[in-house]
Amino acid sequence: MKLHKEFVVARPREALAAALDDDQTLEKLFPGTRIETRVDGVRETFTPFRSLGQARDIRFLFQTMPDGNMRFEKVCDGNVWRFLEGKIELEDDGGTTTVRISMEGQTRSFVPEITIRVPMREQIEQMAKSLRTELDRSS
Repeated sequence: MKLHKEFVVARPREALAAALDDDQTLEKLFPGTRIETRVDGVRETFTPFRSLGQARDIRFLFQTMPDGNMRFEKVCDGNVWRFLEGKIELEDDGGTTTVRISMEGQTRSFVPEITIRVPMREQIEQMAKSLRTELDRSS
């Protein structure tokens, strides 16, 4: 499954790259997200999640790349995902910047992809909305 979302922010790429690399920006991607560790430029985030009456944390690793873009991956527990990874890319458009979020993942064989498609679309929409708000705000 592949998903992507893009939007334009009326700020230069360098400013957005600095904002993207800020802990507060990552912590606002999803409600309740917190950064637990930072090792060698990789941040591990935990986001509370409730499913089927059980509370647990969803873990992601975020790494800022030398060019200012960011890659991320879910730390899969084996229940739903084989893998889930993505990128946040910033493209300079001469004073404005196009922000592209892309995700690709594969579910376990016993989890039909169709059952996870709607929640994943909701997640990428939430991520884009939060990211746009933070990137517009941080000046």
